Amino acid sequence: MNRMLPGTRALRTFEAAARLLNFTRAADEVGLTPAAVSYQIKEIEDQLGVVLFTRTSRTIQLTPAGAVLFEATADALDTLHRAAGRARRMTRNAAHLRVSLSARFATNWLLPRLAQFRAANPGLELTFDISDEIRSFDMDDIDVAIRFGTGAGANTRADKLFDTVIVPVCTPRLLETGPRLQAPGDLLNHTLCYVDWKAGDMVWPDWRMWMKAAGIDDFDDSRCVAFADTGFVVQAVIESGAVGLADLEMIATDLAQGRLVRLFDVGVSVAQPYAYHLVYPEGSSEDPRVLAFREWMLAEAGQWISPRMRVIAPGG
Repeated sequence: MNRMLPGTRALRTFEAAARLLNFTRAADEVGLTPAAVSYQIKEIEDQLGVVLFTRTSRTIQLTPAGAVLFEATADALDTLHRAAGRARRMTRNAAHLRVSLSARFATNWLLPRLAQFRAANPGLELTFDISDEIRSFDMDDIDVAIRFGTGAGANTRADKLFDTVIVPVCTPRLLETGPRLQAPGDLLNHTLCYVDWKAGDMVWPDWRMWMKAAGIDDFDDSRCVAFADTGFVVQAVIESGAVGLADLEMIATDLAQGRLVRLFDVGVSVAQPYAYHLVYPEGSSEDPRVLAFREWMLAEAGQWISPRMRVIAPGG
């Protein structure tokens, strides 16, 4: 006698519970209550006539049968997600290009240039997936992505857009009315904020690194204020009168419109090979839409020339 198989929603719940080995965390991921997750798992067990988890008062573990079903479920859901992504791509307009990028890059770099892109490519329509997460080209229906990192991954190609240079900035008001800022040593009289972020061996340039590049040794960074993202640093600079270290390319609009002022002529570059890249699947390298976007992006990135400054590589 053939047994009915659980539906996709139930399998998605089981996959989350089996991967996380925690009904509460699985419930948060799939948008259910822990009780509902437990009920769905029990339903699957009743349908299949097998026990999927061993439960104690504090933990759950997959049974051997549960491990077999988990592996098959993960593979099946992955296949379905990829097929759904391809199906959505097939139904899109042939002139439609879907781009994945972070909110910061979209707001500070791409959107201010969108009118120029449309003028240069009137037949190409862009839509955006705004996220800091690494999206799947297949499952998330993405054609190209703009990512900060080391470049291409498996089955993808990457074109470097530009290096990342970190510089100190403040508001015009602070420059006019605050404690003087005529030499790097004057920064010691100000609140200093920066991005605290690491990726492998790469450390995002901080105030200790910048001070060393500016010729100030033995800098005490215990009073510096750390944030997780450049956007928070810029907000602190504008709203609180701090001096912040910011990614020069990502604040170009703020500088051009006078909301921020760059201080001094020293910048610290992010360690290679970390940079902003345009990434796309190898199989799309001859796609006319991808080629048009790639050509325009590289041309725009090439037009940006760092304002004259001493740029110091980490350790240099």
